[in-house]
Amino acid sequence: MEKEKTQGEKASKLMIDKPSDFVFHAAYIAYSKTWDDTPSEEDRAKLNTIMLSFSEGKGDQSSFYSQLSQFRKDFNSGFRVSSKIRSERKRDWRKREQKRARMSRHKR
Repeated sequence: MEKEKTQGEKASKLMIDKPSDFVFHAAYIAYSKTWDDTPSEEDRAKLNTIMLSFSEGKGDQSSFYSQLSQFRKDFNSGFRVSSKIRSERKRDWRKREQKRARMSRHKR
C-alpha cells in the first residue's frame, strides 16, 4: 500500500472502493467527499492514513467516522429541523381553501 508521505510530496486520493461491501462503500464515499473538500496536503495525508487503516480492518466504523469528522466541514450542518409543527382545524382549512378558490375564479 502507500507509505507515509514526506512534506514535499503530494498526497494522492486512494482508489480502493469496494461497491459490493456496503459499509466500506459508504465509508469510502465519506472519505472521498472529505478528501475533495480538504485543501491542505497534510490533512489529505492524514485522511489517507485513516482510510488505509479502516480498509485493513484496524478500526471499526465508529472510530473511522469519529476520526473523519474532524476534517469534515458539513458535519451536522444540514440536519437542523424546525421542531414547531403548525396545524389548523379542518373547518378553518376548508374555509381558507374555499376563499382561495372563489378569489381565483373571479380574478380571471
